[in-house]
Amino acid sequence: MNLLTATKIAGSGLQVQKLRLNVAATNIANADVTRTAEGGPYRAKDVVVRAVPLSEKEPFLKKVEVAAIVDDPAPFKEVYDPGHPDADKRGIVKYPNVDIITEMVELLSAGRAYEANLTVLSSTKSMVNRTIDLLRT
Repeated sequence: MNLLTATKIAGSGLQVQKLRLNVAATNIANADVTRTAEGGPYRAKDVVVRAVPLSEKEPFLKKVEVAAIVDDPAPFKEVYDPGHPDADKRGIVKYPNVDIITEMVELLSAGRAYEANLTVLSSTKSMVNRTIDLLRT
């Protein structure tokens, strides 16, 4: 594997992890939204990631990309609160299906994966610089 290939793979990882961080942050920010523009409570989102070959010449080398951002199929949380403006006739309010603990784990996981990809890029840069220094002497 050449250094440019390592950079492409790590770069694709950075893009995916950035999106995972943004989606998890959006889910947390909307954890209490009971009324959206589409109607009903906010539905948590999940990022679907897939590995794709970097090129036809090297099908064993894979980069990652976002396949889709999908709605979490988990049911909404139902809370009895008859005074709430979004309560139904039984006094039940549907809250988003966002699990804060799961989203925090997602933030930590994506953050660490992002850092790992940055480390790969930093190491690659160091190797390129060292190679240039060796070629100069």
